[in-house]
Amino acid sequence: MKKFLLSLVLIVLAVNTLFAQRDTDHWFAPYFNSSTSSTYEHGLYFSTDSATPFPVTIYNNNVVIGTVTISKGSPQMFTLPSQYITTTNTSSAAVPNNMGVYTKGDKPYFTSLRIYNSVHGEIVTSKGKAGIGTTFYAAATPITTSLTSSSAMNFTTGIMATEDNTKVTVTGYDPNIQFINNATPPLTLNFTLNKGQSYILAGVGNTVANQTGFIGTKISSDKPVSVTNGNANGMFATGNTTAGSDLVMDQSVPTTRLGKEFAMVRSLSPLTNHYDMEGGIIIATENNTEIFLNDATTPVATLNEGDYYRILNSAYISQGGGHYNVYVHSTKNIYLYQLIGSSGGTATAGYNYIPPLNCFLPRKIDEIGNIQAMPTYTGTVVLKLNILTEKGAAVTVNGAVPTPAQGPYPLLGNDQWVTYAITGITGNVTITSTKAVTAGVNGGYSTAGYGGYFAGFSSIPLIAKQTGTCIPGLVLEVDDSFETYQWFRNGVAIAGANANSYTPTQSGDYTVRITIGSCPPETTPVYKVYTCLQETTKAMTVCEGLLNIVPQFTTSSQVPVPGTVTIITPPANGTAGVDPVTGVITYVPTVGYFGTDKIVYKFCGNDPNFVDCEQITLNLTVSKSPVVNNATLRSCFIETNPATALFNLTLASVSTEPGVTKRYFPSPTDAANGTNEINNPTNYIAPNGVVYIRVTNANGCFSVAEVTLIVLAPVKSAILEDKIICMEDKTTLDAGPGFNAYEWSTGAITPSINNVGVGTYWVKLKTGDCITKQTVTVYSSEQPVISNIDITNNTVTAYVVGGTAPYKYSMDNINWQDSNIFKDVPRGNGTVYVKDAYDCNPIEVEITIPNLINVITPNNDGVNDFIDYSALAHKPNLVVNIFDRYGSKIYQADKTNGYKWGGTTNGTNKVSTGNYWYDISWNEPNKKQTPIKFSGWILVKNRE
Repeated sequence: MKKFLLSLVLIVLAVNTLFAQRDTDHWFAPYFNSSTSSTYEHGLYFSTDSATPFPVTIYNNNVVIGTVTISKGSPQMFTLPSQYITTTNTSSAAVPNNMGVYTKGDKPYFTSLRIYNSVHGEIVTSKGKAGIGTTFYAAATPITTSLTSSSAMNFTTGIMATEDNTKVTVTGYDPNIQFINNATPPLTLNFTLNKGQSYILAGVGNTVANQTGFIGTKISSDKPVSVTNGNANGMFATGNTTAGSDLVMDQSVPTTRLGKEFAMVRSLSPLTNHYDMEGGIIIATENNTEIFLNDATTPVATLNEGDYYRILNSAYISQGGGHYNVYVHSTKNIYLYQLIGSSGGTATAGYNYIPPLNCFLPRKIDEIGNIQAMPTYTGTVVLKLNILTEKGAAVTVNGAVPTPAQGPYPLLGNDQWVTYAITGITGNVTITSTKAVTAGVNGGYSTAGYGGYFAGFSSIPLIAKQTGTCIPGLVLEVDDSFETYQWFRNGVAIAGANANSYTPTQSGDYTVRITIGSCPPETTPVYKVYTCLQETTKAMTVCEGLLNIVPQFTTSSQVPVPGTVTIITPPANGTAGVDPVTGVITYVPTVGYFGTDKIVYKFCGNDPNFVDCEQITLNLTVSKSPVVNNATLRSCFIETNPATALFNLTLASVSTEPGVTKRYFPSPTDAANGTNEINNPTNYIAPNGVVYIRVTNANGCFSVAEVTLIVLAPVKSAILEDKIICMEDKTTLDAGPGFNAYEWSTGAITPSINNVGVGTYWVKLKTGDCITKQTVTVYSSEQPVISNIDITNNTVTAYVVGGTAPYKYSMDNINWQDSNIFKDVPRGNGTVYVKDAYDCNPIEVEITIPNLINVITPNNDGVNDFIDYSALAHKPNLVVNIFDRYGSKIYQADKTNGYKWGGTTNGTNKVSTGNYWYDISWNEPNKKQTPIKFSGWILVKNRE
């Protein structure tokens, strides 16, 4: 790969700057030390802005090696044994090893690894969870000393896994490179690490390819890793080939944290004899990346992926007052590491990753503890604090506003940012700004130096895990330096999720929209959240027979996939199998076994992207079912609905076992399923039939008993019947023997009652416990009715309807005949009597037999001039009709003509002599208005 070098010779220096990230998790990959003569002290430095103390735990290879408790104003240092973080043993390189440490706390904090000996110094600052990722490009300084003096110099890159089974691929290094413990590596390296394991790639500087050939190497992984890179030892000075060396290292960041705009402030080295100790290293991540310095419009270089470019000291612009800065910008995302020195020589060198400028940088850095301290060192340290912030921001350092001599100073090429420089900084440091800010220190002691940047990352934040790895227990977070937060799941805003952290309860794609200052709202990349394998314990009872177990999620809304159902632990006292089509597990206990058993099974859901799985430990109790017997209940009929009876189902004796409960159902299916329960078993109205009692014991096992319901039908007297008597008569009602008791409506309690007249009576007949109320009626016989009477001359004929034949007839109520015809009845008033078969008091109708006039001589001589029936005028509806011999009606005598006829047709025209017929009809004035009809003939003789 092509490398752009602005210097060829490097003098050893020992200063490093750093960029620290406040977080809850911090990872430190190990490094390889090629200088066996240089031994180091290592310390982990912890500080926080939390006023409430909290513990931080330190791990190596997933084993706790220490704990410190920190709070604001009370930073702590943990002495780290060297075997956890560095090695000089060649067999530990290019193979997985158990070196590296990570720390974990409940609240965010800063952590830095500080490395010391009397002539060398280094600080590696953790970037927190923002420093872990899946794509990196390795950084180191060029080794520019002579080959004869470079055997103790190297490049070193430590890669540490944060999750198990992490697959790592390393590509893009010089094919002539010689790794320690792997002198002829393939063009692509592949290896697998578990959580807490590391892999060190290092090469000594006496091989030409090793001096720059690893810069820009691509490191890819399928799970997040942490990378520490640089030189141990290294030398990058120009113009001096006899210089010493020093540790030059910093923790890298993944490509997702890169940017295009940067600013650097020159460190403490003097302007003369600087050997280009001040400058920077740029590494490109994409082809055709153009690099610009300060306000230049022409690029100083165009880089391809993995290429690097070195910025020399001359790129710095004097802003007056001894303040120098440089503005770096590119067309595509790059890494920028600042090269620095803290003295006039080449022995106090270092480099550090520079964060890109962005309005999303934090507004405060609180707090960096013991900023000047190094493990075991008690001498004097000289530090310079460099601050970068947006133009117009109000800045304080430990509450004090910087002096005009300290800043702000403009940045040539970007008038929106300014820089500050403050010397003599020590102790615990807090920096605030009303706009985006980042800050770093540089300096050192003797022939050693150190420094670093302390700030959150610029650009859009990434969601990180605060705690846990899956639901439940997973807590997500982004940096807390933004002004507003809104969490989303699958693109939908989560109500009330407006803090920098969120505890998800459902799997899905999570993002956060953040705002700060004048920056437009931005949304983080997607963070995929998965549920943990849910482990659940359940209990079921097996009631002899077999048990079908249907896998169902306890909380997830997903549908179990039958093909995922597996039995993890089979039962010890029975057998279990899975239906591959339905996923139903069938458990059959061993014959005759009663007691406990256990099945452990697992299944997963049907979501194509976020599959939920659950493992259930099912504790079984194999129990006997209760012994039941069928029963019969009998109950007396309900009088209003004799086909039914009122039953008390609780009286059915179906089980003698103690401690059982009973439920009542109308069908065997309902009893088995527990549906359509009879809720009023003590007052159950039903016809003949069967009900079912579900008898359940204390283990939940049940048996179903049948209860036959018998309705005791009413028992009536077979001889007690309705009677018909004459209204004036009395009779006897007899229910007969065979009943346990009698109760008549008359009050009598005997089988029969006497002297009963017409009316309705009842008797309650008791049979066993049942009482039947039987009603009986004594009817009066129907009276016959004389419908009409015909009288012809002296013959009377009576017609009768109703009553009960045969009838008896009489005209004196003494002598009775079967015939309804009476002959030779004398003229005048009479009475007809009739009675029916019941021989009750007869009915009677008075009749009148009028005198007969058979001849009239209508000649006005005063003798027999007309017929006159006015004597019958008191009879209702009296009418006299005259007919000729042909049956034609020729005259009607009625009220209008005095019931008389004088032999005319209309009162004036006389009829001819001859015989004429007549009939006379009326109603007798009795209650029945009996119709009477009298007929005969008359001779009319006209004499003129």
